[in-house]
Amino acid sequence: MERKSKKTGLIFFPAFDWAISPTHPEREERLLYTQDQVFEEGLLDFDNIVEYKPGLAAKEDIDRTHICVPDAASVTTDSHLIAAGGTIRAAQAVLEGKVDNAFALVRPPGHHAMKVVHGARGFCNVNMEAVMIDYIRRHYGPKRIAVIDTDCHHGDGTQDIFWHDPHTLCISIHQDGRTLYPGTGFHQEMGGPNALGTTINIPLPPGTSDEGFFHTLDHAILPILEEFKPDLVINSAGQDNHYTDPITNMRFTAQGYARLNEKLAPDIAVLEGGYSIEKALPYVNVGIILAMAGIDYSHVREPDYDAATLKQTGDIIRFVEKSTEMAYQVWKERKNFRERIVGHNRSMTRRKHVYYDTDGISEEQEETVRICDDCGGMVTIDSQADTGRRIFAVIVPYLACPRCRQAGEEAYDKADNRRYAGVYFQDKDRDLFRVK
Repeated sequence: MERKSKKTGLIFFPAFDWAISPTHPEREERLLYTQDQVFEEGLLDFDNIVEYKPGLAAKEDIDRTHICVPDAASVTTDSHLIAAGGTIRAAQAVLEGKVDNAFALVRPPGHHAMKVVHGARGFCNVNMEAVMIDYIRRHYGPKRIAVIDTDCHHGDGTQDIFWHDPHTLCISIHQDGRTLYPGTGFHQEMGGPNALGTTINIPLPPGTSDEGFFHTLDHAILPILEEFKPDLVINSAGQDNHYTDPITNMRFTAQGYARLNEKLAPDIAVLEGGYSIEKALPYVNVGIILAMAGIDYSHVREPDYDAATLKQTGDIIRFVEKSTEMAYQVWKERKNFRERIVGHNRSMTRRKHVYYDTDGISEEQEETVRICDDCGGMVTIDSQADTGRRIFAVIVPYLACPRCRQAGEEAYDKADNRRYAGVYFQDKDRDLFRVK
C-alpha cells in the first residue's frame, strides 16, 4: 500500500483526577506511557502531526445523546466532560479542514454507555463517540457515519444508541461474547426494525491474531463500508486485542493495529480499552499515529514480539472465516430481514436487562419503536432500576418524519409524570431536551 502523508491531529487527556481505584486497570497510566513514547519518538516534531487541547463538553452535548437518570450532572464528572470535549475537538479539527484525520487519546472510555444511563458499566458513564456524532450532526449538518469498533469487548453501548438509526452504520469486531464481557455482540443483533443491517457484529474466537483481523477487514468491513458510502468513518480504537492484554485473550500486535488503521483509514479515532499499560499501549498508539499520518511504521515493534507464538490454529481460521461470511450476509440480506421480521406490525417492542457492573445497578427496560418507512422511528423507553428510579423517555429520531415527530410529542404529552421519577423528551432532529 502506497503511503500518502496526511495531517493528523492528536488530543491527549489522561484524566489525572479520575480513577475507579488506584490499582484498577482503567487508570491514568494508560495514557502517560503513551505520551512519554510519543515525546521520546519525536512524533510532534513532524510537521504533519499537530497536538490540540481538549475542550469541555456541555450538559447539552450529553443530553443530546443520553437519557441520564436523574440528570447528566449526577452521572458525569469534569473528566467525563473533558474526555467528551476531546472527541468533539477532534471532530472540529477534521470537519473544519484543519487536519485530514484526528486521534482522541482520552479517558475515561465510553463505548459501553447506552442510551439510558443509571450509572457506570464496563468503566463507561457516557458514550464519547456517540456524543461526538450527535455534535457533528448538530453543528455540521446531516452526515452518514460509520463507527468501526475494534475494541476486544463488544461495543454494546454504541450499538444500543444507534440501534434504530439507519444513517449510522455500527460494526463491532470483538472477542466472542460467550468468552468475554459483556456477553453480547452476535450476528443476530442487527439493528431495530427500521434500521436492520446497519448493526453488524463480527465475533472472533480467543487466540485470533493479525491474520484473522485482516481477513475480517478485507472480506466484510471494507466491502460493507464501500457500499454504505459514509461521509465519515470513526474508529472506536480499543487496544485490548493485544497479545499482552491482562483481561482478554487475543493475539493482535502493534504492527497489526497500525496496518488495520492504515487500511481502514478512519477520519477520527477515539481511544477505548487497552490495559497492557507498558507492554502494548505505547507501541500500539505510536503505530496508529504513524499510520494515520502516512508515516512509515515498520520499525514499531514490541520488545517481546515473537511471531511463532502468535500463529492461529486451523480451528481459529475456520471460525474467523465463518463469522466473517455470516456478518457480510447480514448486510447483504438486510432488506429481506425487514420483510420477514417486521411484517405488518405498526410497532415493535424489545425488553432487556442491563447490569451496570461498575456501580452494581440492575435495570429492566422496555423499548418500543414505531414502524416507519421514512425514518428511524419514534421510540419510547420505560426504564426501572433497582435504585428505585423509574423513568419514561420519548425519543424523536435524527431526520424524523412528520408522523414520528407528532407521535413523539403526543406520547410525551400523555405520559403521566406521577408514575415516574421523570418523563424525558429528546428530539434529536430539532435538538430539544425536556423533562417533566
